[in-house]
Amino acid sequence: MVVNFKVFKKTSPNGKLTIYLGKRDFVDHISGVEPIDGVILLDDDYLKDRKVFGQVVCSFRYGREEDEVMGLNFQKDLYLASEKIYPPPEKRVENLTKLQERLMKKLGPNAFPFIFTIQPTAPASVTLQPGPEEEGQPCGVQYYVKVFVGENETDRTHKRSTVALGIRKVQYAPSKQGRQPCTIVRKDFMLSPGELELEVVLDKQLYHHGEKIAANICIRNNSNKVVKKIKAMVQQGVDVVLFQNGQYRSVVASLETQEGCPVQPGSSLQKIMYLVPTLESNKDRRGIALDGQLKSQEANLASSTLLASPDRQDTFGIVVSYSVKVKLYLGALGGELSAELPFVLMHPKPNAKINDVQTEKTNLPAK
Repeated sequence: MVVNFKVFKKTSPNGKLTIYLGKRDFVDHISGVEPIDGVILLDDDYLKDRKVFGQVVCSFRYGREEDEVMGLNFQKDLYLASEKIYPPPEKRVENLTKLQERLMKKLGPNAFPFIFTIQPTAPASVTLQPGPEEEGQPCGVQYYVKVFVGENETDRTHKRSTVALGIRKVQYAPSKQGRQPCTIVRKDFMLSPGELELEVVLDKQLYHHGEKIAANICIRNNSNKVVKKIKAMVQQGVDVVLFQNGQYRSVVASLETQEGCPVQPGSSLQKIMYLVPTLESNKDRRGIALDGQLKSQEANLASSTLLASPDRQDTFGIVVSYSVKVKLYLGALGGELSAELPFVLMHPKPNAKINDVQTEKTNLPAK
C-alpha cells in the first residue's frame, strides 16, 4: 500500500531556504496540542558558516493598524517555541514522523527536520471581522512558523532570508453531547397577583456550524399581563482577555414573531423557534469573531472556545462563547421577561483519510 501526503511549501525571497509542512491546522485537544512537524531545505552553497533558526510565533493584534501613529503599536508577537535547526544537534531525541522521513529521503542531505510543541494554554486562532472600509491587518490571533538565517534566536531577521508560513491552532467538537440546556424564569408584578413563567429548552448542547438550533418555548401566563410578542436570538460573546472591559456581545441570528400572541392572562403557549447563526447574514458587521483564516479557506463564525479551566486562559487570547436568548414583550407598562441558555458551536472532527500527492505553494507575505 502506497501512502501519499499533501505538503505545503514556501520559499524565502532569495530562494535559498524552503519550508515544508504536512498540514496547517494543529488541533488543541485541551490536554495538549498536536506537535508542529516539518522539514526545511537549504541551498547547498548557502550552508557555509550559517545558522538557521525556527520559531512558532503567535501574533496578537488588539488595535487597528491604521490607528498606529506617533510610535504606537497595537500588536504583540509571542514566541511560543524556538530552536536552532541548522547545524543540527549531534543527537536527536525525538523520533521523526513518516512525513519527515519521506521528505528527507526525497529532498536529499540538505533537508533538516524540526518539531515544535506549544502549550495548550496558548490562545486559539480567532479573527475579528473588520469594518467594510477598514484596511490593514484585522484584529485577532494569528500563528505562523518562521524560519530565518541569523547568528542567534534574537537576531534581527532579513526579509530576503526569512520564510513564514501561516498555521492555525484549532479545536474540534467533542464526541459526546453535554447536558441538555434548559431554564425556567418567572416574573411577578407589583400590585398584581400571579406571575408570568417562561421555560426554554434547547434540543441539545452541542451544535455544528450550519445546524438549526431549536428553542422549545413554553409560556405560562398566570398574571394579569398580556404577552404581545416573542423574540429569540443567538448571541456571540467575545472576551478580549487583555482588557478588563474587553467583553461584548453581538446578535448573529434573530427571529421575532407574534404568532400565538397575544398570550392572555390565564392561558399558555408552546412553540418551537429555529435559529441558524451564519456569517452570510453578518458579513458587514464589525467585531464579529471568525475562525482564524488561511488564504485558501472560506471564513465562518468563530467556534466556541473550550478551556480546561477558566483560570488557564491566556492573557493574549480571545475567548468566544454562544447563547440563545428568548425575550417576551409585555408592552410599555409590563416590561420584558427574558431567559438565556449557553450552548457550544463548533466544527466536527474531520475523518482521517489518505491525501493525494500534492504540493501547495502559498503566497502569504513573509513576516
